[in-house]
Amino acid sequence: MNLRQIEAFIWIANLGSFRKTAERLFTTQPAISSRISNLEDSLGVKLFERDTGSVRLTAAGLELLPYAERIMRTAETMRERAGDPTRFSGLLRIGVSETIVHAWLPTYIKRLYSLYPGLDVEITVDVTINLRTELIARSIDLAFLMGPISEYTVANSALCDFPLTWIASPSLGIDPKTPLDGNALAANTILTYARNTRPYAEIQRYFHDVGTEPVRVFPSSSLSACIRMAQDGMGIASLPAALVESHLSNGSLIALNAEWTPSSLHFTTSYAFEPNRPILEKAAALAREIANEDSARRAQGLRPASPTPADAPVPV
Repeated sequence: MNLRQIEAFIWIANLGSFRKTAERLFTTQPAISSRISNLEDSLGVKLFERDTGSVRLTAAGLELLPYAERIMRTAETMRERAGDPTRFSGLLRIGVSETIVHAWLPTYIKRLYSLYPGLDVEITVDVTINLRTELIARSIDLAFLMGPISEYTVANSALCDFPLTWIASPSLGIDPKTPLDGNALAANTILTYARNTRPYAEIQRYFHDVGTEPVRVFPSSSLSACIRMAQDGMGIASLPAALVESHLSNGSLIALNAEWTPSSLHFTTSYAFEPNRPILEKAAALAREIANEDSARRAQGLRPASPTPADAPVPV
């Protein structure tokens, strides 16, 4: 019996697949099958029932899984206590909402590499609904998204909030001091987040409830595109105030005096707590630290430490 065999046992139990476990552990499916076979021989019990297209724990596997998880937690603790935290290594896959990319992600990645130089970090930028699916499927390890995720296998903690504001190009001739009701807002094309997001749903519901004429809403999965279109006078946008501060300062955009604004964006840091990986707790704690620093700077009216240019191409 060895730790590689126990690690494979835990991952198969969580993913329900020898193939996915092989991909997760960067090895081949035959290698994973061999580890489980050797572990079963060592323990003298069968751990999994394997039918076509499915894998499930046997009664013995269910009974032994908590012990296996305890062994791996102890091994991780021993490694950490015996040495330097910089010895954490391996691949850390982080899923991020684009709002975070434009706010404090560069600062976070820089500090993460400084603390744990042995880590390889892979970033996926996507909307929350997709990040949620990928996290539950274990395609990513850690997510910064509009949460929390209501799933018993996922640990959530509050990360940061971003109030939204209505903005527009001065070329549209809208008086920033004049209060704008639903009809006044609806007279413009609305630029906002993608269809499968909370801000888009709130905007659609608001205009339906106030009974305005059909409203033209232009959703986009790219905040950069929304900001650029707003600057070009293609419509008014509902976006996080923190992300357009520089444009408001230089006069390329103005803040509107709207009577209604979509609710603030509430972000969480979320990760699956089984199988146990201490680096996830540390990476999540670092994200909270960076987010708190960013919030404190914004409260004092200071610019972010490492802003991402609003027109930088960020895939989503």
